[in-house]
Amino acid sequence: MAIVDTTSTNTAVQDLFNTKVNTAQNNVASTASAATGNQSLGKDAFLQLLVTQLKNQNPLSPQDNGAFVAQLAQFSSLEGINTLNDSVNAISSNFSSSQALQASSLVGRSIITQTDKALVDTSKSMTGSVAVTSAVGNVSVKITDANGNVVRTIDMGAQSAGTADFIWDGKNDAGEVAAAGTYTFNATTKNDAGESVALVTSLPATVTSVTLSKTGGEMLLNLAGGMGSVKLSQIQTIGT
Repeated sequence: MAIVDTTSTNTAVQDLFNTKVNTAQNNVASTASAATGNQSLGKDAFLQLLVTQLKNQNPLSPQDNGAFVAQLAQFSSLEGINTLNDSVNAISSNFSSSQALQASSLVGRSIITQTDKALVDTSKSMTGSVAVTSAVGNVSVKITDANGNVVRTIDMGAQSAGTADFIWDGKNDAGEVAAAGTYTFNATTKNDAGESVALVTSLPATVTSVTLSKTGGEMLLNLAGGMGSVKLSQIQTIGT
């Protein structure tokens, strides 16, 4: 009975395998280098590496089925993440475009937003509001001009918790029409200890332009008369 020298056979097979592996490694290295240059391993590069590995696996020690399944699962996960990222980016882009369109439609229109300053045309009445946190005996709104002079004080009387509106007819305390310009509105009340407590006011403003965010954040509405900017979400009422 002939005896087969399995050692020499295995050695020959191993040598052949090593030759093929060396060639494959050069190809894999090129693929991996390109992937590294792009800072990511794309699905095409992943597939190429996987197929190269299968073609050049050691016949004396083939890849374990469990490991192969794990690699396929990894590829499936990679593909799913890429698809999810594309979907999220598309949604984000559509949302930003919709928000930009909505904001641009406000240019030239009057809004009510949370602020203590307003550009006032004193030839006509203007309406503002005060946020009252709890029932109080009296709310007072002190209106001062750009020089800090008190032009008018409006006593609103007792107010319950909620939003309380006030109207300024554009006149000072002497009954004279005040000059048009920028005015500051300070709303206050008193607590049980008789101490003055500041309240938040909301006043009208006109939108002149829109500033789009370059980082995907909320866009800003720029207001007339140097009143600064407010976020789209800070608008309480939209007028004509």
